[in-house]
Amino acid sequence: MTIILRTNPLEPDLEVIKQAAKILLEGGVVAFPTETVYGLGALVFNEKAVSKVFWAKKRPPDNPLIIHISSISMLDEVAVDIPEEAYRLIRVLWPGPLTLILRRHPQVPKLVTGGLDTVAVRMPAHPVAISLIKELGIPIAAPSANIAGRPSPTTAEHVIRDLQGRIDAVIDAGETIYGVESTIIDILSKPPVLMRPGAYPVEEIEKILGTKIEIPDFARGLTEANTALAPGVKYRHYSPETPLILVESSSSDLSKIINAVKELSMKYAENENKKVCIVASSETISMYEFMSMKIHVLNIGSRNNLFEIARNLFRTLRSLDELSCDIAIIEGVEEKGLGLTIMNRLRKAAKLKIRV
Repeated sequence: MTIILRTNPLEPDLEVIKQAAKILLEGGVVAFPTETVYGLGALVFNEKAVSKVFWAKKRPPDNPLIIHISSISMLDEVAVDIPEEAYRLIRVLWPGPLTLILRRHPQVPKLVTGGLDTVAVRMPAHPVAISLIKELGIPIAAPSANIAGRPSPTTAEHVIRDLQGRIDAVIDAGETIYGVESTIIDILSKPPVLMRPGAYPVEEIEKILGTKIEIPDFARGLTEANTALAPGVKYRHYSPETPLILVESSSSDLSKIINAVKELSMKYAENENKKVCIVASSETISMYEFMSMKIHVLNIGSRNNLFEIARNLFRTLRSLDELSCDIAIIEGVEEKGLGLTIMNRLRKAAKLKIRV
């Protein structure tokens, strides 16, 4: 039985926080909101509790977890030999959706780090998450609160849909703010390496560091990393049950994408008699409406507001399954700013990628 604890996101109910903290202190696992997505937490130093997180999610044991802290002093409990470049980012971007790869403190179980001598750490910027960690006085190890490989949860309802009966409790504080996970930077590398694009665009991080950040192909979602050097870099992620086709273009000419989406959707709808869902932007949605009774069109947001598309992304991917689509076709976006984050998620989620 999974307990649902409801609270105001901006002014968390102290009794709810205390109840969730009690469950964690007793070795349980609790889902809670962060500013990015909902996380599934256990006390970082309790290996038995951490193992429950892996079991509940069906997560591969070599896929590291992110440690969530509520203060800079807590950072010293989980990481050692922290470089000045890390503090330069911390001073500007914490609390917030930035995860740093640092050297692991010996007391952090290797179960948390997927066997690595490095550790992923962040300070969330959500009142509920911060209140919970402060109440505990102990860092929380937490990946996203979903079955591994599924779209990440941005509401408590998503968590319940995936993990009902597999976790002890979920704190329901409404929808998350950013809708995509934190940006992960390996700050130990020279130059720093983007492990996973996220809610903070890499260009903004480069400005703070005063140096370029290396972007490997796996961070763009073009390949998978050979080893799980950080959360979310090795395994396929974010996929709805509905087969997803991504149509992207190397140019800014939207007409190429529109024509390819039209051709594909009509092929599946009319020739193969499938229910097709098209995920389109505000700028292009009218191009697909009334094409066929078998085609359902969803609006993911404006290309002129990539924050909106990012925030709607996982909710939209989950809605494809709720609509019982046989196949879904989604437009790609330009790989700039949050566009890199969106394309990373879509490339990992898609079963077929078409470039026009």
